[in-house]
Amino acid sequence: MSETEIDWYGPDTATLGDRILAAREAAGMTQAQLARRIGIKKTTLVGWEADLSEPRANRMSMMAGVLNVSIMWLMTGEGDGMDAPQANTAPENLSEVLRELRLLRGEIRASSDRAARLEKRLVALMNEPVT
Repeated sequence: MSETEIDWYGPDTATLGDRILAAREAAGMTQAQLARRIGIKKTTLVGWEADLSEPRANRMSMMAGVLNVSIMWLMTGEGDGMDAPQANTAPENLSEVLRELRLLRGEIRASSDRAARLEKRLVALMNEPVT
């Protein structure tokens, strides 16, 4: 690994909770789904992902199997696990996105002004005497 590369899941960069969360998301599972698969409450998994508590060895083993990573990778970030996330290679130019956002804000402002005029007109119609 070069000096500029980041060990995304290593012990100096990520916690156990970070690795559990990353592996769960990579597996396409929600917290509720993973919790159900390994026989725990969702709140327990939330605590693990937030590094408020740690799983026992039997749950760690089950979780590693379900998430298709090694127990060692979950604990330390070393061994069979996940590759580092890919850099965002979106082809869009940031200034183009900013321009589009500004156009959208202008459209929203115009729609808001139109809604205010319609509301004013409706109030006026409601206050007209019926003949």
